[in-house]
Amino acid sequence: MKINRLEAHDRLKHFRKDQEQNIFQGAEECLKKNPLSLAIQEKMPYVYLFAHPRTGDDGVTKVMYWQPRISIPACEDNSYLFRAISNTDLVDVVWLIPPMAMWGQYEMGKVTESNDVLWCINQYKSNKSVLERPHPDDWPEERSQQILKLIVNEHSQTLKNNKAKLILSLTD
Repeated sequence: MKINRLEAHDRLKHFRKDQEQNIFQGAEECLKKNPLSLAIQEKMPYVYLFAHPRTGDDGVTKVMYWQPRISIPACEDNSYLFRAISNTDLVDVVWLIPPMAMWGQYEMGKVTESNDVLWCINQYKSNKSVLERPHPDDWPEERSQQILKLIVNEHSQTLKNNKAKLILSLTD
């Protein structure tokens, strides 16, 4: 079978563009629509976006779950972490770690090679602390935890108020 290099290259470019678009769309939705992300951005100058793909209920399709965080979580394979400046579109990659079974696909000389992913994989294997190191502009962990408690308390109060309003509307 003869492979047309130009056609294969075009398909690879389309694949990469599609993957990037999916990641950026997920990050944007988490930044602009996720209630916890919005609450964090109200009170902090940055938010971390932890993404991890999982297999859907049908056992075939992959679903990307996005979780806003106030600090860097423990590093794990099959996960992606981004740091966004609050209320902007500025997003930096902290790590891109595919599932272990796919690591070989990112090696140099392979069609899907990626220097960034390879660097993250090597750090994950030999020096996770580099990936888990807080950004120089991050707030101290104690202060971040206080902000998180404040957000949880505000959310709990909002839920109580909404529940009370619902009960009152049902009794009228």
